[in-house]
Amino acid sequence: MLALTRKKNETIIIDNKIEITILDIKGEQIKIGVKAPSDVAVYRKEIYSDVKEANAEASTADAKAKIADINSLISK
Repeated sequence: MLALTRKKNETIIIDNKIEITILDIKGEQIKIGVKAPSDVAVYRKEIYSDVKEANAEASTADAKAKIADINSLISK
């Protein structure tokens, strides 16, 4: 992991297309802004974990529904 020190209103650029700017610092909270192309998904880690879990559950449910549909067609 690369660790960088930044002050308020300073920016980090990643791969010439993603900008991370320190917008505000209040006590232990740091407000950041992220500019990224629309094809780059940006999530907070705790939200990303929830999204990943929901997607896994949805794909499993979808696969089970398709198997049930196939089984009902075969049994006819």
